[in-house]
Amino acid sequence: MSDVTKDNPFYIENKQKLDDVGPGMCLAKWTQVTLQLQTGHNHSCHHPRTHKISEKEIARNPSALHNTQYKKLRRREMLTGKRPAECDYCWGVEDNSDRFSDRVFKSSESWSLPDFDKIVNADWRENINPRYVEVAFSNACNFKCSYCGPPYSSTWMQEIKQHGAYPTTDKFNGMEGMVAENKVPILHKDYNPYVEAFWKWWPELYRDLHTFRITGGEPMLAKDTWKVLDYIIDEPNPNKDLNFAVNSNLGLDDRMIDKLIGKINKIEDEDRVNEFIIFTSVDTWGEQAEYIRNGLEFNRIWDNMNKILEKCPRVNLTIMSTYNALSVPNYHKLIEGVYDLKRTYGSTDRYWNSAVFLDSSYLRHPTHQTVQILPQYWSNEVFKQAQLTDFLAVPLFENRYIGYSDIEVQKIKRIYDWMASVNPEELTRQRYNFGKYFQEHDKRRGTDFVKTFPELEMFYRECLEIKL
Repeated sequence: MSDVTKDNPFYIENKQKLDDVGPGMCLAKWTQVTLQLQTGHNHSCHHPRTHKISEKEIARNPSALHNTQYKKLRRREMLTGKRPAECDYCWGVEDNSDRFSDRVFKSSESWSLPDFDKIVNADWRENINPRYVEVAFSNACNFKCSYCGPPYSSTWMQEIKQHGAYPTTDKFNGMEGMVAENKVPILHKDYNPYVEAFWKWWPELYRDLHTFRITGGEPMLAKDTWKVLDYIIDEPNPNKDLNFAVNSNLGLDDRMIDKLIGKINKIEDEDRVNEFIIFTSVDTWGEQAEYIRNGLEFNRIWDNMNKILEKCPRVNLTIMSTYNALSVPNYHKLIEGVYDLKRTYGSTDRYWNSAVFLDSSYLRHPTHQTVQILPQYWSNEVFKQAQLTDFLAVPLFENRYIGYSDIEVQKIKRIYDWMASVNPEELTRQRYNFGKYFQEHDKRRGTDFVKTFPELEMFYRECLEIKL
């Protein structure tokens, strides 16, 4: 497989700039934040575990939703040449391959790189408004994805209240764990001090934002999502440089999809944002995708993708794929399906040079569902999928679409690299938990693992036979 990114002079130069400050330097600690307001948690990218936001701090300073004391200490580590332990995802990529990690990609983004000098010359104690913000207002959600949980899904919370934790060694998604981690979600209907602080901070934050993205839960079920959309529509002096994004599982009825389309077109027709991006999630193809993301109707969400792309000609669609053990057998079909969307709706004047972008990241938690627990012969299948993506990466400008971009290809290749870095000492326990989890999953949800994943039947039965 060819590999363009590792030889890209832009990324080579930026990595050197970061390394000159320290081997752990990453601008995302300053410029990016993910806010989980339903639990009062925060992190600067999706790889480290979240940490709790102080209610006392946000009462005095709403920007402490981002500028927590915990995060400031991690910034100090980076500026003094240390690698924060919580950022081990990137250290794993850098130490186990010759590919660039996300700290390089994120620090090279247009919402990060221009602030390089300001950040490295600033005191680590300073407050800074992030340029890239993701926010979840609520855990309201109509899906129960296999690797998700109550903090991010109200339907998951209902299941756990009814049946308790799953019978894995770590008591997966039990109430005790959520209480211990201070992650019991605030109900959507109840008062939330973190949401209150957000709306106090929002007018200041909005002015200088580069990218703003609403996550969930299912954001379209949260009233604050529609409040943000209406704010952008009604604001007399809109931030026209803003790249605005909304997550949605797209498992919504026609009425709500049409309402969303109306808001998108209102915003875009009046040029109130620079880009409008829809993020949706699909982890593999067809019935297997439905099993992973319980509540998903594959044909419905695929039809809704097409409907949005057709009726909103300027919108961009990113398909987030959390690559996990169950993704492997049919992931090639997803690669081909996304490629067909690129062919139908691709355009060189769109964001990322395409209407459709496939963002493949590998699942790390819970460990009993990661791709690393599979027998190594499955890595051959991942290799073939990376080859397929690479093959479909050739631009075809004469047909007004492009194939997979270099970054899309590299993200699949990183999955293959990561499979090889498995810790054999943990495999027995993880495989035991895999069997216990999906056996209970079938009981609670009326699903059938063996019928849905015949390719994994032998592995699944071997997991069920493990004794600890």
